[in-house]
Amino acid sequence: MLDYSGIRWGTLMASTIGQSGLVLERSRSLRLLTVFILYIGQGVPIGLFWFAIPAWMAANGADVVDIGYVLGLTTLPWTLKFVNGFIMDRYAFLPMGRRRPWIAGAQIVMIGLLIMAALVQPQVDQVLVLGIIGFSVNLATTFQDVAVDGLAVDIMEEDEQAQAGGMMFGGQTIGMAMATALTGMAIARMGPMAAYLLAASFVGLITVFILFIRERENEKLLPWTAGTGHPRNVEAYLGAWWPILRNTLGALLRPISLLWAPVLLAQGLHYGIFTGTTPLIGTGEVGWNEEEITRLVGTAQLVAGIVGLTIGGWGGKILGAKKSMILTFSGYLILCAWMWFTVENWSSANHFMRFVYAWTILDTLLRVVGIPISMRLSDPRVAATQFAIYMAVSNLGTTIGAWVLAVSEGWGGIPTTFLIVFAVHLGAIITMLVVKFPRSKKMSAKLASVQARPQ
Repeated sequence: MLDYSGIRWGTLMASTIGQSGLVLERSRSLRLLTVFILYIGQGVPIGLFWFAIPAWMAANGADVVDIGYVLGLTTLPWTLKFVNGFIMDRYAFLPMGRRRPWIAGAQIVMIGLLIMAALVQPQVDQVLVLGIIGFSVNLATTFQDVAVDGLAVDIMEEDEQAQAGGMMFGGQTIGMAMATALTGMAIARMGPMAAYLLAASFVGLITVFILFIRERENEKLLPWTAGTGHPRNVEAYLGAWWPILRNTLGALLRPISLLWAPVLLAQGLHYGIFTGTTPLIGTGEVGWNEEEITRLVGTAQLVAGIVGLTIGGWGGKILGAKKSMILTFSGYLILCAWMWFTVENWSSANHFMRFVYAWTILDTLLRVVGIPISMRLSDPRVAATQFAIYMAVSNLGTTIGAWVLAVSEGWGGIPTTFLIVFAVHLGAIITMLVVKFPRSKKMSAKLASVQARPQ
């Protein structure tokens, strides 16, 4: 049996199925497996709309402005995740768990929208329609994402956080890899309609999984089955706008939280830029088509997902989140400098492949090792809202990156974007070096109490 960091997957069913069925509270293995699977689910629409569709557009004559516009609309919902968090912390159907109803509902909406996109079948020149579809599907995906993040903060033990980060972003990257490669192939061979339906099928399978687990003991499996809200969820549930707003603002306005925000912003910037530069360099410099590009990106993402699951979780636990983030940001400095000084080699397929593998692996590592800091800074009473805001800041960086790419022609073209990423990441490294971020939940609580103490 495969044994990864103490998780014995082969005994998972036997150890977690009892009279109450699959219960997250009862099993460390099931908690990590569930987060992993759900993050695979949210990686599917990301792989389709952030990589496969832009590659299809680039291969069919779309320019940098059109691709940047579609990517900007597609990534926009990820910058608004704090709104999702407020809604989820305010409204809950506790008999089915604090987060699970939102997860299942969001995934059902994702499936419906993907089927609708298959029926509409927008063409390359219908930029606004493509952007609206990308926005809509990703909006539903962000509700699933926020709910899963809130679930992880609610139910993970502190010693599981580094490993959970590996499962979360390793799973997301693997989902993106599968979606990018398979939907890219489907688009090239059968058209976009097949890709939309394929993505809907993936999400459907994961929706079936979430319908057969419970967060805590004695909760309802489905709305019409027997069960009741768990006392811990009932106690943590604020159920009113003002307490949620007060507690969230109190946590976010702490100096340590404000200093964490620019690091998250930098973490997302390169993603918005490189998701666009990848197909543009691949088609414009190397001469590849969309199937070749998406196959490469999918393979790189699969490798990145495995690295995130193994080295990312291990490195975050052994070295700590702060040191691991500094090392990963430094890797981006090297990558950006290398790309800037080797523009004449961009037409080389090997050069292009090294770039894609490097940035996708570094991105996954950066997100994995940074998760524990966001978790430690999150107040359990408003975990969905606060954690979502942290992730939204990172995703705001992604949207900014997409718009930077769209206007980069006036600043010297794609090479200039590497200098921008270099400068922003250098600032993030300086911040990480001078700020003392919490190494545990207890340290975070201590910093909060010092901040709240009358002077």
